[in-house]
Amino acid sequence: MKRRQWMLAATPPGWLVLSLGPMALARAGGVFSVRVWPAQDYTRLTIESDQAVLAQHFLTTGPDRLVVDLQQQELAPALKELVGKIQPSDPYIAGVRIGQYQPTVVRLVVDLKQPVKPQQFTLAPVAAYRHRLVLDLYPVQEVDPLMAFLADKARAEEEARRSVQDALGEFIGQLERPGLPAGGAAPAPPLASAPGSGPGPVTAEAARPGQTPAPPAATPPGPGARARLDRLIIVALDPGHGGEDPGAIGPTGLKEKDVVLSIALMLRERINAKPGMRAMLTRDEDFFVPLTERVRKARRVQADLFISIHADAFMNPEARGASVFALSERGATSTAARWLANKENAADVVGGVNVAARDQHVLSALLDMSTTAQIKDSLKVGHEVLGLIGRLGKLHKNEVEQAGFAVLKAPDIPSILVETAFISNPEEERKLRSDAYQRKLADALFTGIERYFAKNPPLARQRTV
Repeated sequence: MKRRQWMLAATPPGWLVLSLGPMALARAGGVFSVRVWPAQDYTRLTIESDQAVLAQHFLTTGPDRLVVDLQQQELAPALKELVGKIQPSDPYIAGVRIGQYQPTVVRLVVDLKQPVKPQQFTLAPVAAYRHRLVLDLYPVQEVDPLMAFLADKARAEEEARRSVQDALGEFIGQLERPGLPAGGAAPAPPLASAPGSGPGPVTAEAARPGQTPAPPAATPPGPGARARLDRLIIVALDPGHGGEDPGAIGPTGLKEKDVVLSIALMLRERINAKPGMRAMLTRDEDFFVPLTERVRKARRVQADLFISIHADAFMNPEARGASVFALSERGATSTAARWLANKENAADVVGGVNVAARDQHVLSALLDMSTTAQIKDSLKVGHEVLGLIGRLGKLHKNEVEQAGFAVLKAPDIPSILVETAFISNPEEERKLRSDAYQRKLADALFTGIERYFAKNPPLARQRTV
């Protein structure tokens, strides 16, 4: 097959060609970086250049392909690298072919695994980035956070069922092995309590013949506790940043987006292991999620709590210590809180949001005034978490601070933002790099969540999960 043919110089009969948007007018400029961010939500393809890139694209069917023409471009080495950056696990891209279609036009042919809805937009220089051309490949059928949550829940339950079956099979197999008594291995003798180790295990007095042992006394509910409800508690975990947005970067290059994702995954493991509680992550991979989408995901699964996890930087590298934030209706409680809120709220600019495609319903919900009850409950869980994180080291502030964080504006979900440490501080960056310290942070967050719900059981609601 000739090179011009596989580059789709002409549209073969029977192919459907869809024009999906106007050209992004720009000037000629050399491409020096290409990046691919695959995820179940969508796959992002970013082309970065010294100057804005003129581009247009169209779809073909039979087979499904996305064709992108980069105008006023020569086949730069960075563009050639795109071919090797496609991962086999990418849900949407099977492969990429690239070539000099015309003297000043470079053509990308993206072979698709399934039909997609592309969104193309450009981003002006910001932070460390130059001009960016962005192609977001969304599935034709949008990923529903609730359906994804239910699928994950069902998958975990099936794995647990199989684990129990495997354990039972192993136990039966041991009983049937020759040389073992019918009852299996003899039980190990009980361990004696070490002196000074606290009270030993409580044992029930042996029942006399014909007498039924008395049931243990019920533990009275704590003061102020509401009626407990036997229903699933859902905790939305929000690892900040991701994909194009690295978040803060430490002195030796540790990225905030990687640290907070690792902590969130550890915390999810703890939450999912507790009966009656389940975690949902706004992202479980390295991709960018707009602030409004993070809130929408939490509301879609009817989360009972929202925790956004961060590890930020400050202008002064000596800044250190963990902080916990809740939303404020009356402005920030400190200059630092206001600065941090403004910085976090600008994440969409760095991460890259297609403003034209924003859901106006989501925007209007985000702008709704959060209720006083939401903020009150947010402060309650914030105090629980702050006290436990404070046991791991210095706190930046001894009180839960408040500011206008966009990601905390779900009007019906108690929400906090946890700054686990200042990654800009060399000593704290070193701790954040440690799996053991990340585990301690996850454990502290989990215990804080447990204590909050023990004192404040969620009220009844009609839940679809």
